[in-house]
Amino acid sequence: MRNQTTWNLEPPPGFQGIREDLPIYGYERHLPHWRQTGATYFVTSRLTDSIPADKRREIEDRKTEWRRQHALQPNKFPLEQLARIISEREERWLDQGMGSCLLRQSRFSNLVATAFQHFHLERYDMGASVVMPNHFHCIVRPYPERGKELEDVTKSWKSYTGYKINQMLAQQGELWQQESYDRIVRDEEHLWRCIQYIGRNPVKANLNPESCHLWINPQWKELGWGFEERT
Repeated sequence: MRNQTTWNLEPPPGFQGIREDLPIYGYERHLPHWRQTGATYFVTSRLTDSIPADKRREIEDRKTEWRRQHALQPNKFPLEQLARIISEREERWLDQGMGSCLLRQSRFSNLVATAFQHFHLERYDMGASVVMPNHFHCIVRPYPERGKELEDVTKSWKSYTGYKINQMLAQQGELWQQESYDRIVRDEEHLWRCIQYIGRNPVKANLNPESCHLWINPQWKELGWGFEERT
């Protein structure tokens, strides 16, 4: 059920929550991923050095322990719960500004923000985004009818920006963590919470929102789907 903030808002153009008439399928790598044709996703991607080795080991140990505890109760404790636990822990570390934080430099953050917009309305609908010093968040709906799935979209962003940033730094190597954290945005209520999460992220990390390329789809903003004012 929507909260009072979203009661009178029309669903924004290009948004599709979970549809009961379409199947949901999934696969698992480091994290579980759920997919539905035409769905809108909340996505987080981070730089490879944004979480130190000891923190990565902590996550692996947490995964192993969680699986051991819940091996006999797979239905009661779905993998999505494990993904949420890992994501919440990583988010805390990311906002502490670990790693090289290359995206703190405007020349690199501009590159990422521009990449988001490049194929907007051509390969996908972009709803909102923010570029933090060592990660980004966005709300995006790929166009499967044009042969674009979420993996295609995120791979394109990371391949292009990784290549360009490495070129500018005269270096080589993987810039982005290969796997992104993503969730299907369930409905308008969930969408509102995702938008506000993106809008709060710079303030949570004690950063100037303007330096983080905080962006909301102008068509969405006209309908009231904007960031709440925060100081």
